[in-house]
Amino acid sequence: MFEGSYTALITPFKNGAVDADAFRSLVEWQIAEGTNGLVPCGTTGESPTLSHEEHMRVTEMCIEVAKGRVPVIAGAGSNSTAEAVGLAKHAEKAGADGVLVVTPYYNKPTQEGMYQHFKAINDAVGIPIIIYNIPPRSVVDMQVATMARLAELKNIAGVKDATSDLNRPILTRNACGADFIQLSGEDGTAVPFLAAGGHGCISVTSNVAPRLCATMQKAWIDGDIKKAQEIQYKLMPLHSALFCETSPGPVKYAAQLLGKCTADTRLPICEIAEASKVRVREALIQVGLLN
Repeated sequence: MFEGSYTALITPFKNGAVDADAFRSLVEWQIAEGTNGLVPCGTTGESPTLSHEEHMRVTEMCIEVAKGRVPVIAGAGSNSTAEAVGLAKHAEKAGADGVLVVTPYYNKPTQEGMYQHFKAINDAVGIPIIIYNIPPRSVVDMQVATMARLAELKNIAGVKDATSDLNRPILTRNACGADFIQLSGEDGTAVPFLAAGGHGCISVTSNVAPRLCATMQKAWIDGDIKKAQEIQYKLMPLHSALFCETSPGPVKYAAQLLGKCTADTRLPICEIAEASKVRVREALIQVGLLN
């Protein structure tokens, strides 16, 4: 089962291209810092602006560097079912442990349309599928009843829940069972999500604070609720700062401050404002990640 702290990896760029060296180094650092798993080519990895070739190569690089030391859940989302199936098949062939598939954005499918979308992917691959439910970005919200229907399929293993609704994990647990994996997609609610029945978090913050995020999740698993809460309190200013503008702009700037890669993004994500840079820097200092 996927549990603990999974990093929604950024995709470093240099001179407009994917910076393979920086990406490989970031993956190695993540594992050394105790991250429980890696998620390349999600929204944080700017998958909408990666070419198909880049998307597949970034997935392959992540799997190559990880070498089975931690699970890799590869992003394979698209608003085209055929494209999502193709990306999922590639991830499976490349050796991914699972795929993360977002609810189709822009098309605004019905609940039945979403069911058929994920069923098609389920029928095409033999590895676990994590549904990514993020209404603010995809416009659609998969209802618990639809999630429960999908949970009956062989390869639908869980959900990355970015609804910020802390009733949702309880309702989902009741509908889908305790073994249905629930990973928070919101750093700010990571600990409350665990209390509501979650199994971990796919985190943006862990790009720059992997050890703290992993330690927080482990503390909860070990039953040290106080320690988990204390780390969450400590991280909260950083969680907030990393979403002061559209992600991954702020977290890429934070990674640049830590010397991990450039802050370069691809349009329409642009360089963050000076005031935002100050906020990100101050948050890193406050958390103790930057002098």
